[in-house]
Amino acid sequence: MNKTTFEIDPFDRKILDVIAVDGRITVTDLALRIGLSKSPTQARLRRLEEAGVVRGYCALFDPILLGRDHVAFVEVKLSDTREAALAAFNAAVTRIPEIEQCHLIAGSFDYLLKVRTRGMAAYRIVLAERLSTLPHVANTSTYVAMQAVKEEVVMPAGQ
Repeated sequence: MNKTTFEIDPFDRKILDVIAVDGRITVTDLALRIGLSKSPTQARLRRLEEAGVVRGYCALFDPILLGRDHVAFVEVKLSDTREAALAAFNAAVTRIPEIEQCHLIAGSFDYLLKVRTRGMAAYRIVLAERLSTLPHVANTSTYVAMQAVKEEVVMPAGQ
């Protein structure tokens, strides 16, 4: 899928900065914050949504309070890196809820996964039962995070 860049002006940027922090803000309050009236603010927000710049709104949960404080980063090396193999791996990864992030990497391995579980015992099961059985996995290497020093959930548009 080839995406093109969507041009945004300073008002669009302000809208994105505000909703990145407070996605539940009313259009009236958003308009006050960015210095426009309600109608043009609403039209701009709708345009950003329709263009796919704003893909949706969601609630953010604290994984530690939910008991999912074990974070592992997993290097995955595939036995086959042709397009069909990558597509099969990508599709399978989306079905594993413990995988928070999956990135195709240019380097000595093929994918880097961020996996969050309730603890080492739960991670060991996810590794053995799910990650190791993903299509075309040749080997994995796990790195356990001891502490999250910086972990941002949102990035305002101005960044």
